[in-house]
Amino acid sequence: MRWRDKRRSSNIEDRRGRRGPRGRKRMGGGLMLLIILGLFLLMGKNPLNLLGLGGGSVPSPYESTTSSLPGSAQKDENAEFVSVILASTEDAWGTVFKRAGYQYKAPKLVLFNDTVSSACGMTSAATGPFYCPGDHKVYIDLGFFRELNRMGATGDFARAYVIAHEVGHHIQNLQGISMKIQELQRRVSKRQANRLSTLTELQADCYAGIWINNYEKQADILERGDIEEGIRAAASIGDDRMQRNAGQRINPDAFTHGSSRERAQWFKIGMKYGSLKKCDTFSTVR
Repeated sequence: MRWRDKRRSSNIEDRRGRRGPRGRKRMGGGLMLLIILGLFLLMGKNPLNLLGLGGGSVPSPYESTTSSLPGSAQKDENAEFVSVILASTEDAWGTVFKRAGYQYKAPKLVLFNDTVSSACGMTSAATGPFYCPGDHKVYIDLGFFRELNRMGATGDFARAYVIAHEVGHHIQNLQGISMKIQELQRRVSKRQANRLSTLTELQADCYAGIWINNYEKQADILERGDIEEGIRAAASIGDDRMQRNAGQRINPDAFTHGSSRERAQWFKIGMKYGSLKKCDTFSTVR
């Protein structure tokens, strides 16, 4: 992909290297505060600075207060790549929404290590990239890219597909689809709920295809072999392949994301047509 000269997104929160509440050792709150205030006074420092009242703000230890990539992240190629791809989704979906007469509200993307706290709760990096509808944010531990390589989904476009898929869930949230599916899942059997989850994931795959269909027309970012990388990535994380790799019997009733064939198929549909109307996976429900 020709991405290095493309626009970076300003909707990045870099929380890497931060320790969440569960990793913090605590002393008694009042005692700890008195000790620190005493040390500040002995050093001739203004203790109001500690409380964020001394003329400047104190960043929260769990939330980035800047929308750009700070410090060492500016030199991090993977983080730069993610920022470019997020910007590309903003441009693509901004165009799609404008054609439909709406204004696109882009999600934030949070970079983290190991665990992260979101409106959806505390989540481990082992879960993989995810979108939280409660706070309209995409979360990704960049170590997941190594896992993609291990699964045979190599190349820049494979990584871009994963990000675009999660942004696809943001589109579903904006459309009200996510909430409707969650409500319906509570009223049906486990097998039916799994199928609804699968159809939701397949639609996000299709939306990832819509992203590249529209962005490529704007930026000419693709190189030879990129499309094949994306299709291979979609297929490599199909439920049937994941079950097989885990030494399990293939059980379609347990699928929650779709088979390798289905995921690749819907991604290609989105790429071919670039239209939301073509991504109605739920019309296939029997």
